[in-house]
Amino acid sequence: MKVLVCGAGGFIGRHVCSALEECGHTVVRGMRKAIAANELAIDFMSDLHAENWLPRLRGIDAVINAVGILDDGRHASFSAIHRDAPMALFDACERVGVKRVIQISALGGNAAGDLTPYMKTKREADAHLMASSLNWSILRPSLVVGLDGASSRFFRMLASLPLIGLPGKGDQSLQPVHIDDLCAAVVSLLKPNALSRQIIDVVGPQEMTYREMLSAYREAMCLRAPIWVPIPMSVMRVCARLAASLRLGVLSPDTLRMLEEHNVADSTTLANLLGRPPKGVSSWFAGVVPEMLRAQAIMAWTLPLLRIALAIVWITTAMMSLGVYPVDQSLDLLQAVGLRGESAMAALLGAGVLDAALGLATLAFPGRMLWRFQFGLIVFYTLVITLFLPQYWLHPFGPLLKNIPILAALAVLDSVESN
Repeated sequence: MKVLVCGAGGFIGRHVCSALEECGHTVVRGMRKAIAANELAIDFMSDLHAENWLPRLRGIDAVINAVGILDDGRHASFSAIHRDAPMALFDACERVGVKRVIQISALGGNAAGDLTPYMKTKREADAHLMASSLNWSILRPSLVVGLDGASSRFFRMLASLPLIGLPGKGDQSLQPVHIDDLCAAVVSLLKPNALSRQIIDVVGPQEMTYREMLSAYREAMCLRAPIWVPIPMSVMRVCARLAASLRLGVLSPDTLRMLEEHNVADSTTLANLLGRPPKGVSSWFAGVVPEMLRAQAIMAWTLPLLRIALAIVWITTAMMSLGVYPVDQSLDLLQAVGLRGESAMAALLGAGVLDAALGLATLAFPGRMLWRFQFGLIVFYTLVITLFLPQYWLHPFGPLLKNIPILAALAVLDSVESN
């Protein structure tokens, strides 16, 4: 079959495309920007009418909609991306006679009348598809586990912390499903005799609490038991609003509410579709060495931690230079290196401004050039002090010795930059 996969650039879409191609299907990848010959430019923020889709559906046998966002701070985006564009796509499919349509929706939000904007718009698109004459299937996955999934990486990062905060007691119910099982379900639904016009809850074989899920991630990384810290839900809600305002993606008031609503279902229908039970926890990362999982997860929080620590050093040093530390004593130190009077004051103020700028840049504009400039500047400062104030190497507080771990941190940050 010739299959259009909308959202082919996302985590689920990428894996679905690969699974379909392995089974011999011809895949047209719906992307925000089309580059390759098998890619098609689509935009769910603007393709809101059936007429936008009709030319794109020529020769298409099946359509899979894997487009979705967690939260970008604008509820209008939910309406366009989860509801209006999919409804226009489904109408166009009906008009041109597309053979199969698979909507990848989301599990949860079954309480009548009180849905998050995310879930409300998903359900409206689902209802529109169900009311059509199309040969449709709706897949509603729980949390999807996969090595390269954004949410999976986020939870692995949390699980790798030595001290882990839990929303409430961490007893919210979840039923994570592996990306391979979701892809296998899509492939099965495109078989000639596959059942259609049904909703399938795509969940793993076992229900677990949020704390148990993090423990499973931690066990896969071969990490010892952490210190668990319950966080009152009132505090979590404040943190979720702050995270949403900073566009951190995974944590928001909507995602926190969905977690509280317990994301579980019966896995029997999925097992029947697959012809086997879904993958359990022990199979989530089969064949992946724990050291790789552990390194990836720990780097996700250690690198930002290094940046914050460096920024604190630079900004605090700037504050000391610009007047917190007695100026006359700073000028005495500069006199030891040959600077006096106006030149000493200019050097002191210039160094303070430079340090402040480096601290702010460390937070806002990280990059290889910045790390190398800081590395060179610290080496320069160290050499000057070594030449003119060598006694500071023997100072009991080790002011110069502290440059060694700072240089090591900069070397680590430089080494992980991709360009």
